[in-house]
Amino acid sequence: MNPRQKALDELNKQQGFIFNSSNPILDQRTQKVEPKKTSNRLYGGYNSSTFLSASPENIDSVELLNSFCNTAKYKNSAEEIFFCLHNISVNQLSLNFISIGFINPSLNRINLKLLDRISNSYSVKISLDDTKNPLVESLSSKSIKFTQNVDFLNIYHLKETPTIIIPLISKGEQIGILAAGSENLTNQKVEILKLLAEFSTIYMQNLKLNEVANQKIDEDSLTGLKNHRSFQDELHRQIDSAKDKAKPLSVIIFDINDIAKINRESGHARGDEIIKYISHKIKENIRPKDIAARYGGDEIAVILPNTDSAEAFYMAEYLNYTATCNSVNDGKITLSIGIANYPSCSLSQEKLLLLAEQAMVISKHNNYKDNSSSNIVSANDINFWDGTSLKSFASVISKRHSELGINFEDEIINQFQTEKIQSDSHLVEIATSLSGAIDAKDTYTRGHSQAVSTYSESLARALNLSEKDIQKIKLGALLHDVGKIGIPENILKKTEKLTDEEWNIMKQHPSIGVKKVLKPIEILSELIPIVEHHHENWDGSGYPARLKGEEIPLGARIVAIADAYHALISNRPYRDGLGNERAIQILRVGAGIQWQAELVMKFIEIIPTLPTTF
Repeated sequence: MNPRQKALDELNKQQGFIFNSSNPILDQRTQKVEPKKTSNRLYGGYNSSTFLSASPENIDSVELLNSFCNTAKYKNSAEEIFFCLHNISVNQLSLNFISIGFINPSLNRINLKLLDRISNSYSVKISLDDTKNPLVESLSSKSIKFTQNVDFLNIYHLKETPTIIIPLISKGEQIGILAAGSENLTNQKVEILKLLAEFSTIYMQNLKLNEVANQKIDEDSLTGLKNHRSFQDELHRQIDSAKDKAKPLSVIIFDINDIAKINRESGHARGDEIIKYISHKIKENIRPKDIAARYGGDEIAVILPNTDSAEAFYMAEYLNYTATCNSVNDGKITLSIGIANYPSCSLSQEKLLLLAEQAMVISKHNNYKDNSSSNIVSANDINFWDGTSLKSFASVISKRHSELGINFEDEIINQFQTEKIQSDSHLVEIATSLSGAIDAKDTYTRGHSQAVSTYSESLARALNLSEKDIQKIKLGALLHDVGKIGIPENILKKTEKLTDEEWNIMKQHPSIGVKKVLKPIEILSELIPIVEHHHENWDGSGYPARLKGEEIPLGARIVAIADAYHALISNRPYRDGLGNERAIQILRVGAGIQWQAELVMKFIEIIPTLPTTF
């Protein structure tokens, strides 16, 4: 008997694995999974200790697998089981990352969840039509694949990681994929990962069977409307029908305002009463062809086939009136309402729902701002670059991140790259919104990009540069940190010093900014030298190219000084902002070493004229 089969048999005995769905392996006990603390560092120093110890030469396979099974069997969700996998992958196998993806047949894709060894989380969508993707190749052939990089996942700091891809198969059916990366994928680690894939498949399939057994197939128990899963299936069918018939389709999402407050002050029974009442009124007043469902805790969604945006707005007004014109136990009910239309808003089901939710969140914001009785917002009327719209978009993606496989950063970059630039002022406007969204990832750097842009413009003017060069430097400074959109938040927001590994990831942000954001946009090509080289040092000790002296583009030299000064006077997680005198002292010390001395002296001259708030 080979060692792999021996380990499998031993664990079957110890854990009592049962493949029959009538006798699931999970009990009702739960173990809380604490989320990882998120994390920034700028002019704060970092320690040189290594993050992980060297990979062990010998691993007790049975003990490791037994440990996984003893932990995983008490988990009540696929995500919790995935965290168990991640814990073992990092601490005992020294892998760079572990990921699991499941096939979504209705959307013809794999939704992949990935965690790296410093707990950065990513969600990636892989189309099953992408036959050249190694993940799809592994699924199609039902065989293990090896690849020397994961560039196809578009995760910059992991792209050159040797990776094993293992299909997850249950009763002959492919249900998903497990992928793990490491520079040291030994034969023993490969065999362990194969077993982990098998055991994870068993646990997750049992979870799915339990879930199906304990719920009605398509009905929400509280409201009698369709449940969320049934709603998604129905929307998929309706979009296919609309596409075939070249007809429009609209989705309305209703959110009942202040349900959390009602639950807190009057009890959940009162909150449930209101949800049931609103659901009943909506179901009672929709058209025969429309479909209503409970979308979330206090959210109700309606699919309106063959309905354009204008008709959907009218229906939303009518349903809002019928649902809220009467009170419940003398309590006033108000709704936040968002509308999205196929195909004018999006051809994608998930994006259609994302936009409807975004419109609903904006509606809720308007309700509180204007103290309105109810508010209706259509996704067709949203200005993507408006501050409220961006925040609403980010909040919806954050809430549904793992389900959607959509990242806010990728969406905002895509929008930026597809925006039709109408004028120089329009370009500055959306660049300002983009930089603001990047700064918003970290409460300690909000306003940083705008400040660096203002300071850089002032220094460029003091140097009597041409207006064309001044505007280029101003815009380049505004986007100097755009690459941080690809840096994990637990590094950006870290309150302690960064490890060597984390600092190496942070140093990639200039290159990420150029590659992911600027290069695809021809009009921004002149900004590339500024963004790529604003962390080069005058003595050649900077990054990413270790340029020296006047090899560093002038715009990058200017932005480097403005960037450093604002960082020094600003509060950071690891220290309070330094006083102006101390910041100037540091600039003087670094003149001729980190920054060009003449530029530092000129910048110090203009400091009294610079604004301090943004």
